Amino acid sequence: MDEITLDHIRNFCIIAHIDHGKTTLSDRILEATKAIDLRQLREQTLDAMDLERERGITIKSHPVSMMYTARDGKTYRFNLIDTPGHVDFSYEVSRSMGACEGAILVVDAAQGVEAQTVANTYLAIDNNLEIVPVLNKVDLPGADVEETTRQIVEVLGIPMGAPLHISAKTGVGIAEVLEAIVERIHPPATREGAPLRALVFDSVFDIYRGVITYVRVMDGSLKVGDSVEFMGSGISTLIREVGIFSPTQKPVEVLEAGQVGYLVGTIKNPADIKIGDTVTSAKDGATERLPGFKDVRPMVFSGIYPVSTDEYEKVRTGLEKLHLNDAAFSFHPESSVALGFGFRCGFLGLLHMEVVQERLRREFDLDIISTHPAVIYRIVLRDGEVMEIDNPVHLPDLTRIEQIEEPMIKATIICPGDCIGDIMRIVLDRRGELKTTESLDARRVILSCALPLNEILIDFHDMLKSVSHGYASMDYEPCGYQASSIVKMDILLNGEVVDAFSCMVHKDKAVARGRQICKALSEAIPSHMFKIPVQAAIGRTIIAREDIRPFRKDVTAKLYGGDVTRKQKVLKKQKEGKKRMKEFGQVNVPQSAFIAVLRGTSDED
Repeated sequence: MDEITLDHIRNFCIIAHIDHGKTTLSDRILEATKAIDLRQLREQTLDAMDLERERGITIKSHPVSMMYTARDGKTYRFNLIDTPGHVDFSYEVSRSMGACEGAILVVDAAQGVEAQTVANTYLAIDNNLEIVPVLNKVDLPGADVEETTRQIVEVLGIPMGAPLHISAKTGVGIAEVLEAIVERIHPPATREGAPLRALVFDSVFDIYRGVITYVRVMDGSLKVGDSVEFMGSGISTLIREVGIFSPTQKPVEVLEAGQVGYLVGTIKNPADIKIGDTVTSAKDGATERLPGFKDVRPMVFSGIYPVSTDEYEKVRTGLEKLHLNDAAFSFHPESSVALGFGFRCGFLGLLHMEVVQERLRREFDLDIISTHPAVIYRIVLRDGEVMEIDNPVHLPDLTRIEQIEEPMIKATIICPGDCIGDIMRIVLDRRGELKTTESLDARRVILSCALPLNEILIDFHDMLKSVSHGYASMDYEPCGYQASSIVKMDILLNGEVVDAFSCMVHKDKAVARGRQICKALSEAIPSHMFKIPVQAAIGRTIIAREDIRPFRKDVTAKLYGGDVTRKQKVLKKQKEGKKRMKEFGQVNVPQSAFIAVLRGTSDED
């Protein structure tokens, strides 16, 4: 390690649209540089999480260090970070870029430039990274190398120079990619004699060692025994271990400037480490922090409740540990009349929400219920005060409200030209507005739209894929708030409001949505001894209703023979008993009904 100078270090990440071959290219680079034993090599080597391997997507960024001997005989250290491609995890990509000088942009030669290709390229340009474009899957029969090259030059504005044509699956062209990394990506820069400054770009929690912090050393060096301080939080710690990723954690004596690695201190509390913080020496350290990252604000909120109230603290612990290495995920305690004590959690999108909930179930063995996803609404009151709510329960009295504003997004949709009519119809159905249309190539067009975030939460992406036969792709970013006719809809069971089902909907869609939830509830809640009305209401106005029919006990089964008045007498007694039950009876809503209703509305919205 001592013989590797700063000029022989290359820090880079791999960026691309979903399923364009980032992780497969990482596998081939690991194989070519012999960074991992061939016996340990498997598909998606860097996707360590079971959830990543099952879904075939990258959720967390994965750093790895390797040695490469170039054609000129010199040895280089490559620090590679494999990044996610889905729009919900773009914050992972931006954090990874903070630790790099260059990016390999992978584009599928058969699919061409897609929505996330454009978004990730602009992200790399904003971070002043050197971009090396690579055409993958050139061995496929449907690959159109010339057209894809044209799109990279014209749409992304990247000069191709000598284009790199590879097949990450078969390994064709990988040697050229490694040489391009050496030639095109510049080595890291550092300030000679400057005090230690290291950027925190990720962290994980280990039950035995505490918090493991992933860092990129900008100036100075890190070694065991150093006392360091996190400038943002002001917390100091003694370094017990430093190391690199190869791809598992490998301890080393020292981390020099320009290197990517990890440090283990004496910090046990996950909340003490802030992503984007600067690590410096506790004594005579730096006075100026590194730029860090833009704070990520959650866009989608959902309640997470334990099925058993005994597991409340267990759920809290699980959420705290997940929050450590996921800066975009937030939570705070809340309570519900129907579900008891739980947490209000914020996510970047629906996939992010699904992943967090699945990780809670798997990694922490928790049995949880989630409420319907919602967004942050801005409430302007008549006295001029502005408040933000992520839960309909907190909506102030209607007489105090001047207007309700909902979050909007700017969406970029790339789709085949022959299905543009269907896509536009979906956008308009979701209260969207088409801004511009632009041709990408002979077959595809780029649509720019403005949409309410609330309308794309549930099944918008699925519908896009459905009408375009899987060829449409979408990327979006928030673009402020807009005043809208939003109302709060309550669900009543036997005349009582169930706060877990309250939601904010647009006035024009309230009736349809109310009927849908009432129908789903009437099918999910088992019959009681009395009839249960299921109602949707806006204020005091009932807009939808379904009834859960009672089951009837056959009280005359034991009667045989005798006069008919015997039966009538028993039936009359049963009828009076049912009246009393209806008057005093509480509706028992099983936990399975909550899950069924929430899933049902998600599927059919």
